[in-house]
Amino acid sequence: MDLITLLPFIVLIGAMFLMTRSAKKKQAAAAQMRNDMQPGTGVRTIGGMYATVKEVHDDTVLLEVAPGVHAVYAKNAIGAVLDDAEYNRIVHGDDQELDADGTVVPDDASSLTGDADAEVAKIDLGKDDAADDAETEDATAKDATAKDVKDAKSEGKTDGDADSK
Repeated sequence: MDLITLLPFIVLIGAMFLMTRSAKKKQAAAAQMRNDMQPGTGVRTIGGMYATVKEVHDDTVLLEVAPGVHAVYAKNAIGAVLDDAEYNRIVHGDDQELDADGTVVPDDASSLTGDADAEVAKIDLGKDDAADDAETEDATAKDATAKDVKDAKSEGKTDGDADSK
């Protein structure tokens, strides 16, 4: 066989090798993360539950999912080990990421629009009388057209007559 016919197979085998290599690296990193767990650290399970590690065993972990509520999980069920700041931010709502001067950015853009005391122009969302009259005329014209079409159809036939050609 010549090299040109073997080239697609070589490329395919190389791609498979690279994919499995990266997957093995991810698995090794996850296993290392799980082995580095210590009591007192915050974790997120693969189901999305946040808990605190109480005890670490060979294949299992005792987690405190709520104050006084403990559950045993497999080590493979731990999705991420979180640092203390991130765990407290997510679970307890502690927000230590404020600026050094303590400024708080508002949720809306009201402070960016200028004077807070200025009166906001109100928009009238009601219908105009002219638009109301135009709608009435359109509805009347549609009704008349529908009535004319109905009358034209009924003039040519009586009950029981069939269309025949």
